[in-house]
Amino acid sequence: MAEIKLIEVKEEILADNIRQAASVRDEYKRKKTMLLNLMSSPGSGKTSLILRTVEALKDSVNIGVIEADIDSTVDAEKVAATGIPAVQLRTGGFCHLDAAMVTQGLDALVGNDLDLIIIENVGNLVCPAEFDTGAHKNVMILSVPEGDDKPLKYPLMFSVSDLLLVNKIDYLALSDFDIGALRKRALTLNPRMAILEISCRSGAGIEEWIKWLRQELEAFRK
Repeated sequence: MAEIKLIEVKEEILADNIRQAASVRDEYKRKKTMLLNLMSSPGSGKTSLILRTVEALKDSVNIGVIEADIDSTVDAEKVAATGIPAVQLRTGGFCHLDAAMVTQGLDALVGNDLDLIIIENVGNLVCPAEFDTGAHKNVMILSVPEGDDKPLKYPLMFSVSDLLLVNKIDYLALSDFDIGALRKRALTLNPRMAILEISCRSGAGIEEWIKWLRQELEAFRK
């Protein structure tokens, strides 16, 4: 009987991606351009947060944005309307970004002297957490309507994130969302993760988010 060769395809894909992600991270560290990977479910407020961030920082920080969606250019059009460089990646069915895809977006931004590039990942709480994009910081958004049990259901996303933004806090009075329970569950998975409560609609907590981002940028440059 012939010997069967077993190839672990997913392990090979992840290993290749890890190598490319490390290369991207090192390259942009040398360039002093911080890459921030923004992850969440669809509709949780990623693009709204980016627009708030651009509004607050565009006069002091050079920002570029890489938008990712399975289809459409809607989000990139919104960002480009603010006057900052934006690239749309259409994944054609892929439910995440990996380092190779991000590299294509970064290549399209070449020529812009940028301090910060925000990567808006595909809306999904599963696959984006598995693939290293090469970003220096991972930020996730959880909106109040999604419920406080998501750390129990999607632990990897919380484990790989540096910051959790709880968005749409203006809905708290209309829901049974338990902020205390969420914090306990999230910090049990990832004690080093920072947690901020915000509303992109009202602007509540945005100042604290901008403060966190400025501090991270300053530390990155040093």
